[in-house]
Amino acid sequence: MTERPAQRTPNRQLAALIAEAGFSNAGLARRVDQLGLEHGLDLRYDKTSVTRWLRGQQPRGTTPALIAEVFTRRLGRRLSAQDLGLDACAPVYAGLEFAATPEEAVDIVSGLWRKDSGSHAELRKIAFTPAGLVVPSRDWLIGRADEKVARGEQAAARIPVHGRPALRPTATPEQGVPSLPRQRGQAERGPGQKVTAGDIAALRSVGELFRTLDDAYGGGHARQALVRYLEHECEPMLRGTYGEQTGRRLFAAAADLTRLAGWTSYDIAAHGLAQRYFVQALRLAQAAGDRTYGAYVLVTMSRQAVYLGHGREAVQLARVAQQGVGTSGPPVVQALLHASEARGHGVLGEVRACTAALVRAERALETARPGDDVPHWAKFFDEAQLADEFGHCHRDLQQFRAAAQHAERSLQLRAPSFARSRLFCRVVLATARLGLGELDQACQLAAEAAGQAAEMRSVRAVEYVRDFERRLEPYKDAAPVRTYRDKVSALG
Repeated sequence: MTERPAQRTPNRQLAALIAEAGFSNAGLARRVDQLGLEHGLDLRYDKTSVTRWLRGQQPRGTTPALIAEVFTRRLGRRLSAQDLGLDACAPVYAGLEFAATPEEAVDIVSGLWRKDSGSHAELRKIAFTPAGLVVPSRDWLIGRADEKVARGEQAAARIPVHGRPALRPTATPEQGVPSLPRQRGQAERGPGQKVTAGDIAALRSVGELFRTLDDAYGGGHARQALVRYLEHECEPMLRGTYGEQTGRRLFAAAADLTRLAGWTSYDIAAHGLAQRYFVQALRLAQAAGDRTYGAYVLVTMSRQAVYLGHGREAVQLARVAQQGVGTSGPPVVQALLHASEARGHGVLGEVRACTAALVRAERALETARPGDDVPHWAKFFDEAQLADEFGHCHRDLQQFRAAAQHAERSLQLRAPSFARSRLFCRVVLATARLGLGELDQACQLAAEAAGQAAEMRSVRAVEYVRDFERRLEPYKDAAPVRTYRDKVSALG
């Protein structure tokens, strides 16, 4: 790696932290190289490189952020590149930090929104980093609650608010990307403007709209509109003025929208970007004081890990979520947490652990009652979703008869509005039929799913179909497979 020209001032901050960590120059270089490998980088630093850093030279690219992460892991506290006397984090790493304060969290997540809104093509290429899951989940589990989130409430009393109506989403799914207009003549939100209950209600309504679009048409349908909304509407609110109660509700709504931005990014295979959104949603949930929602974010991260084949990390994230909530969560939430753990075990082929987690999920859901106070984000987890989880797990464990039974049940119970989930389940059923030797039915089901995938903007939907097609290879000369391929080719 080439270095920038040497500066005259020795880096005393870095020297002090090296001494505190007990690193030798060679030991620090080796750890930076190892962390670089986790990010797909071949760095090849040595003790001479560290000597140059101590003399004041600045390493290029993402290296300052990697060095900071090495010290964060060693010392057990979050350190930034600036804390080490180095240049700021490069964009490829920014967003994985778990902020020390709510103010810092707003700075990090708003920077992510702005970068995504302006140059999303670059951000989509960032790789998913399994090592980047460790510090955020640990800090969420053992970190202290934020004592104060209020901002400038006294100042807010002196700022006139001119009857600003809450923004309401005005599009239906049939109309495409939602339009979120301002009232004619309505002023832009000014700095320090007071956040109202209507503002937060608008955030919630916008979240429901985008969630509906995502379920029906895929994450790519309106993702950029959501990111722009976060940048232009949510960030000014977070930088406005509000008391403690309003502030907690504001951070909760921001966490929900940020998680959704991550979810839609995940659906289009922008996995590194999605991971960063999830980490920041987790931090915003902590600022909201909503432990249960934080567990949901961790479950979302676990889902992504399952999809990418990181079963061990998926199990760990689900278990951290369970520890964070304890037994205080509603039965539906408990079922969701245990089902997520089961999916991780399924990827790993751990039959007993997977079965035990599924049983815990089933028992938890059985204790749910109609009058339970279920969070809005957990209401999707019903009998149809549990059957879907069973179907996926049994498929991964190659228990195809059980997978088919549960997938069929899920499709019978699942509402049509959950189009993408139904597609996934149909592919699971097709895979199970194939495993049972029922080639005709398998190909018919997969052809239906392929037709649905062609109508969505969802990389995951396409990948589900491609995974089935890879399983067809041993039967490629059979008549049902040729018919299937003809149907898919006709879709373009």
